[in-house]
Amino acid sequence: MNTSEKRANTLEGRVVSDKMDKTVTVLIERQVKHGMYNKYIRRSTKVHAHDAEGECREGDFVRIAECRPLSKTKNWQVVEILERVER
Repeated sequence: MNTSEKRANTLEGRVVSDKMDKTVTVLIERQVKHGMYNKYIRRSTKVHAHDAEGECREGDFVRIAECRPLSKTKNWQVVEILERVER
């Protein structure tokens, strides 16, 4: 794979806020193994993602991809909506 053919890092998460214009807050949950006790612990991260069409609603499950910085806190963009929440 050449450096020009880099694939964007993608993650999946749940939209927790859609109150901003063209921006959604996505909660990403992952499980990491504890170093000493070997149990899995749930960790979470919130990121801001660009939603140009404004289609995402709170509760939707989305796939996001890393992109160039679009603002101070926004380095991700919504690629697709995997699961919609019924209203």
